[in-house]
Amino acid sequence: MTTSYKDIVSQLRTAFPAPVSDRLHDAYFVFSFLRALDQVDALKSAAPMLGTPVTLDYAAARQQRMAEAPSTLEAVTSDLVHYLSGMFIWGHPRAQINVVPSPTIPSIIGGLLPSIYNPNLVSEESSRQVSLAEVEAIAMTAALVGYDPATSDGVFTFGGTGTTLYAAKIGLEKAVRDVRQRGIREPPVIVCSDCAHYACRTVANWLGLGEAQLVTVPTTEDNQIRLDAFAQALDAIVDDGRRIACIVATMGTTDAFGLDDLAGMVRVRDALVTSRGLDYVPHLHADAVIGWAWSVFNDYDFDGNPLGFRLRTVRALAGTARRIRHLGLADSIGVDFHKTGFTPYISSAVLLRDGGDLQRLARQQEDTPYIFQSGERHPGRYTLETSRSGSGPLAALANLRLFGTQGLQSLLGHVVAMAEELREQLEGHPSTTVLNGENFGPVTLFRVYPEGVDTFAVPEQERTDPASRETLLAHNAYNRRIFERIQADALQGHGVVISLTDCYRETTYGEPIVALKSYILSPFSDEHQVKAVLDSIAKARRALATA
Repeated sequence: MTTSYKDIVSQLRTAFPAPVSDRLHDAYFVFSFLRALDQVDALKSAAPMLGTPVTLDYAAARQQRMAEAPSTLEAVTSDLVHYLSGMFIWGHPRAQINVVPSPTIPSIIGGLLPSIYNPNLVSEESSRQVSLAEVEAIAMTAALVGYDPATSDGVFTFGGTGTTLYAAKIGLEKAVRDVRQRGIREPPVIVCSDCAHYACRTVANWLGLGEAQLVTVPTTEDNQIRLDAFAQALDAIVDDGRRIACIVATMGTTDAFGLDDLAGMVRVRDALVTSRGLDYVPHLHADAVIGWAWSVFNDYDFDGNPLGFRLRTVRALAGTARRIRHLGLADSIGVDFHKTGFTPYISSAVLLRDGGDLQRLARQQEDTPYIFQSGERHPGRYTLETSRSGSGPLAALANLRLFGTQGLQSLLGHVVAMAEELREQLEGHPSTTVLNGENFGPVTLFRVYPEGVDTFAVPEQERTDPASRETLLAHNAYNRRIFERIQADALQGHGVVISLTDCYRETTYGEPIVALKSYILSPFSDEHQVKAVLDSIAKARRALATA
């Protein structure tokens, strides 16, 4: 006998939050979360992983289909928890795989609450005070990075690539008259360093400029753009009669935490506008999705060092602050709270020094006749997205309020201190060498060498001497094998979780330099966990030596 639809709806109502106060149903709602958390907790151990390693069977996944009859909340919850088995725990001190932090409890709650009541940031009509939360988070961050909150503005978007996409689109509107109506005729260029995030290439592609319109400028050995080469590149672009859609300054590269000289880039850009009589000012965007958080040190007394950081840590923090304090000079800034702001994915914002720049993207009122009927804030008029979740702004706001500047200073100081501790140990070991010693963030890039290699001389020879090509390639392969050994151990719940980059940077003769990477972002890291990296390296070297 077929069940009546009314009975099925009655059953499914128990799986929805009650729209009015219902103590029994509300208790069931809360209990369902607690039960899920209990099941997740059962997956925890001392290892930096939930549950046990899992072989991913995508062929079987493609065979999955919807069942005919409804399931139960309890059954679905158990199924969902199962998908976390084998997941690395980013907050574990032995998880150092990439720029993925552990989110705080308040930021998790900030992400959860909008999931229950589903505000849509397209307009204040559908988001009410969550719209206010976005404005507050933008204003607090704008003031932190050096913008005037009274004249700046910004929106939360779909990730770090989204922040660069907004910047490039605004820059395109500035550079090419009537591009919205007539389209791109002679595509302008995007200019960035050769260490910039590949998002720049993605944006050139998705905007229809074409990847060939990405102009990359050489960098120095500490991974910052060469100002002389930057000036030459801009001159060459203008000489060719081309226009510049966007200049991207990288303020904390993903691999090495390289920091471009933003103030110098602004000077070069402004001099170009004056000397060449340009009829527009090329838009300069700071890709600070990682580095923005160091703005909390803009006013820190490094001489007095009131928080008591180690001297080596003070030097590292000051080294970053000397570049980050100029963020306010950029026309726009990309910020990822889900990186160095310790929130869940996704919590990204693009900030505009001149909030009026957002109106360059605005739709005509007649294009949206069925929304924006009341209120004063309607981001959906100019955002790429129509629907936008309130989770990103509320998660960001939660941590901005939780940390205060001293809290974020302390967290960043701690992870940098742990990275500096790791560098000390790697520099003191005869088989390892640090590659990004002049960069000052929580990421350490290093290479491991077999027994008998002179690690004082070989790294420089590999980087600059074409005669060392075969040696470089052999050591590249050796580092990949070291990584595979460490990764295999990590997948069994042992050792540490680190990552590898196929090209930290190229040698002077065009070959990629492979590097191992430790990215320490856990507030639970300590000296013992740092030593575990050296232990994992030693174990992998022994295994290769006897293989």
